[in-house]
Amino acid sequence: MKINLEDLNNKIENQDYIQDLETVKYGDISKSKSKIKPYAEKMIKEVVAAFKHDSLVQTQLAVTGQRPVTFALETNIINLPYSNYKKIVNFFEEGQEYPLNVYFETRSDYVNVSHFRIDQLATEEEVEKDADKVVDQLVEAIIEKLTVVREYEAPEKKTAKKETKKSKTAKKEIKKKK
Repeated sequence: MKINLEDLNNKIENQDYIQDLETVKYGDISKSKSKIKPYAEKMIKEVVAAFKHDSLVQTQLAVTGQRPVTFALETNIINLPYSNYKKIVNFFEEGQEYPLNVYFETRSDYVNVSHFRIDQLATEEEVEKDADKVVDQLVEAIIEKLTVVREYEAPEKKTAKKETKKSKTAKKEIKKKK
């Protein structure tokens, strides 16, 4: 499926796309490929359905627990989330059609400093040619990001010590006394 910039922006702005949100507890999927796979299969099936109906899709898997994370698949012409759709115009020309790709997004306070990561998962052709392979890629991507979230350590905040006039004066007086 190819889409022009105007149609893409209108569909995203009007939320004219297939949407789904599934919530699961972290303990229900843990690190097990076999537990994650049914969710990945459902997400890819929704992507396949969207391509068949010339539609966009946003399907999400929210994982609750001590370190919550939301995974999403979105079809788009660029690796920007739908929430930033107004910026897409900066990268493409009006009047031309562009192919859609499937992007894998990770949102969590424990993924990186920006709390967001987006990667291209597949092209439309790859999904249509071998959806099972893309499911396996998605399972691997989810496991990888769950590991990142689980092992994430926030960078230490730099605390700049600002010396006040009083502390500078006090230091000078102590030096004089010595």
